Amino acid sequence: MSQLPPLIELRAFEAAARHLSFKQAAAELGVTPTAISHHIRLLERYCGCPLFRRRPRPLSLTEPGERLFPAIRDGLTIFAGAIAAVKQDAGGRPLRITTTNAFAHCWLVPRLPGWGKLRPDVPMEVIGTDAVLDLKRREADVAIRYARTAPVDGVAQLLATDSFYAYCRPALKAKLRRVTDLHGQVLVHAFWSPSDTEAPTWQRWLALAEQRWKNVPAAKEMQHLSFREELHALEAVLSGQGIGIFSDVLVASKVADGTLVKAFDLRLPGYQFHLVHEADHPRQQIIRAFASWLGSTVASGRTD
Repeated sequence: MSQLPPLIELRAFEAAARHLSFKQAAAELGVTPTAISHHIRLLERYCGCPLFRRRPRPLSLTEPGERLFPAIRDGLTIFAGAIAAVKQDAGGRPLRITTTNAFAHCWLVPRLPGWGKLRPDVPMEVIGTDAVLDLKRREADVAIRYARTAPVDGVAQLLATDSFYAYCRPALKAKLRRVTDLHGQVLVHAFWSPSDTEAPTWQRWLALAEQRWKNVPAAKEMQHLSFREELHALEAVLSGQGIGIFSDVLVASKVADGTLVKAFDLRLPGYQFHLVHEADHPRQQIIRAFASWLGSTVASGRTD
């Protein structure tokens, strides 16, 4: 592409040619008439010819100026229209949030009506996946990461830290007066990566229980039901099929409405929820608004 003069010179010329007045052009662009005159002289130097007849008054265009004016006017109009269209499209695009399937299902989605009331003008797209999407490549606008330490792929805001407990239906809890009552019960397992040596598994729970209580049944004395997906394990416990170990953040609403109860008050440490975004993301204003809403919702402990 051929080199073009600076946009500020083209805008100054277009405004002055349209008004045939440096003073009115200056008022429109918010600069001084001297600045308009300076930019036009630079453009004339670039073109190699005068574009205005300054004497005698009134101001008028030279023949080269008359040829140049409609091209610059139409070009700036097209330019402004294209920018406006892009801004409108950007404003109408959904804010894309990526998070784990479990957090999306159990926590985020039930609370999204609160965001909808706050910002009905901003549509939302929730990408539930246990894969880590690349924020730098704009695979998502915002991520809610679940990890032991703060993520390093963007600006991170700590939302919450969870703990894990054994949960079951109230009817089953009535049969579990002491830890020995676990004998013969169904332990529901959710998959955790073998590389996570501190994962909140039944194996770790039973080892910790042995430090607190006597006569803890061995794993072989219980029945076992395992799932690859955490949500499937949760559904099994919700339907009364056994006892499962879950994040207190994810099951907060089920505990609040009495659907689930803690089988035993024995805690396993959990992970951290962080909201992450790119520092130079073009939708910073919307992202800050979402981060503020999300942070206040977490802090309030609301379950709906």
